[in-house]
Amino acid sequence: MAYQDVYQAWQSDPEGFWMQAAEAIDWTRPPSKALFDDKAPLYEWFCDGQVNTCWNAVDRHVLAGRGEQLAIIHDSPVTHSTKGITYRELQARVASLAGALRAKGVEKGDRVIIYMPMIPEALEAMLACARLGAIHSVVFGGFAAHELAVRIDDCEPKAIIAASCGIEPGRVVHYKPLLDNAIDMARHKPSFCVIHQREQEVAKLIEGRDFAWHTFQYGVEPADCVPVSGDHPVYILYTSGTTGQPKGVVRPTGGHLVALQWSMKNIYNIEAGDVFWAASDVGWVVGHSYICYGPLIAGATTIVFEGKPVGTPDAGTFWRVIQNHKVKSFFTAPTALRAIKREDPAGILARDYNMRSLGALYLAGERADPDTILWAQQILGLPVIDHWWQTETGWAIAANPLGIEELPVKIGSPSVAMPGYDVQVLDEGGHPLPAGELGAIAVKLPLPPGTLPTLWNAEERFRKSYLAHFPGYYETGDAGYKDADGYLYIMARTDDVINVAGHRLSTGAMEEVLAGHPDVAECAVIGVGDALKGQLPMGFLCLNKGTEKTPEQVVKDCVKRVRDQIGPVAAFKLACVVDRLPKTRSGKILRATMVKIADGEPWKMPATIDDPAVLDEIAGALKALGYPAEG
Repeated sequence: MAYQDVYQAWQSDPEGFWMQAAEAIDWTRPPSKALFDDKAPLYEWFCDGQVNTCWNAVDRHVLAGRGEQLAIIHDSPVTHSTKGITYRELQARVASLAGALRAKGVEKGDRVIIYMPMIPEALEAMLACARLGAIHSVVFGGFAAHELAVRIDDCEPKAIIAASCGIEPGRVVHYKPLLDNAIDMARHKPSFCVIHQREQEVAKLIEGRDFAWHTFQYGVEPADCVPVSGDHPVYILYTSGTTGQPKGVVRPTGGHLVALQWSMKNIYNIEAGDVFWAASDVGWVVGHSYICYGPLIAGATTIVFEGKPVGTPDAGTFWRVIQNHKVKSFFTAPTALRAIKREDPAGILARDYNMRSLGALYLAGERADPDTILWAQQILGLPVIDHWWQTETGWAIAANPLGIEELPVKIGSPSVAMPGYDVQVLDEGGHPLPAGELGAIAVKLPLPPGTLPTLWNAEERFRKSYLAHFPGYYETGDAGYKDADGYLYIMARTDDVINVAGHRLSTGAMEEVLAGHPDVAECAVIGVGDALKGQLPMGFLCLNKGTEKTPEQVVKDCVKRVRDQIGPVAAFKLACVVDRLPKTRSGKILRATMVKIADGEPWKMPATIDDPAVLDEIAGALKALGYPAEG
């Protein structure tokens, strides 16, 4: 069946489409219908079904006779170790942890915060919560104490599961002091904490409150799976909000299972027994959907990677993992590829590895610039698939569905809308725009299964953030356009569309031109205030290793490139070379913070920043360009 047939099958009978998709899930009690719209514009899916996430991700595969298949491979270049866990072992470990949590009073509906590095125990903790019907909230390991405290107060966990430490190249990150400080700061206090002691650092436990991972489980009765209703939250995941108060995205159990099962086969071409690797972290949505739940629900083998794209030990580590574990589909962020490309522009290290198992490389998390895609295509000789989704949606809005049909790749586009998503490009008044015109990207309601139905304890904020601006639509916050074939182009966040002398211009389009320069490894364009034109674009360029041109020559080339390819209308004259760009730990460039520094506005250090020192370097580069302007 071709993609167009599948999409039309959904359009003509959405109810039938999703009820059929739901048949791939084991239900304790099947739902009577797919969509529940009695509270529109708030929608729910499969509400009256009874189901358990852990059963679908673990137990059913053991029951099907695949208990000896590897469920998880932990590949940790930072600790120089690799180990595998079979589905049978995973079932025993998760049931034991769930039993210990239950013995301490954790029940269906209770919240549990998980604060862990990239180790299998992080997935076990998530699955143990899901086994009991407890709602987990994973907080990125090593997040600052204040940010952890904010999340403790918002979701009020009964327990916190953490590790003694995380390991970064060249240093140990002490998790336990961060956790202790966060609990001291928080208004709400958890009843108890479970600490996984790693051999690199044994943390001091507080008597009566803290329990060691193994001791905690000693002698307990393993727990069975607890069925929950289809609309019961499996987790809360906090994403940054514009007010500084994080937004707790709620993920409902039934829709989550159905959407992820559908996506593994149809988007990523993964079936039971295949090896899938998402090089992300469990603290982010990619880690939830495609390190933990998606691959396991599909009965595949998932890789938990504790390392970096470069420096653990070199820019060939991704290719080593693909070779050693026979990865079939690989998913990473464009920023990781750009880091590899910067260290190894000619892709020499990739030649050392046999990557015959690999069928495709998937990119998401930030806009994939054409230059990076072309580089990866050249190095791997495989489809490089950009696809687009958000923390809020939990799975792809637009993709090239390789499991259905490999569509022609249009570089710069995440391809086409997936079933369930009626994607429109709207003007400020909410009217659909013709092909080729830049506008706000919105999705006609209802959103498909697996997407957020609301925010945790913040329904009004959910309505205001996503539904109010364009009634009848979900506002994505992204800007872009569709071409005549229905391919989507995501050009920038709506905030990153700049207005130069009355012309609405996409910073993403300028970044595309800059990234095409042979010496530019990575770049960012922001709009800075200008008394005459309203806003002017400003470019920040990171150069490849071994570049022979001077920074001044590259800047001059880049100004000319934008003038030649976008035109004088862009008024692109401001650019500088920097060593690094400020990023979140998930690899997103902190453009909004850069704009505030350039415009001399007050700004707050982003909680998710990877290295705060980079902002000092950016401030220095801006000062050299005369920003913020005096007076």
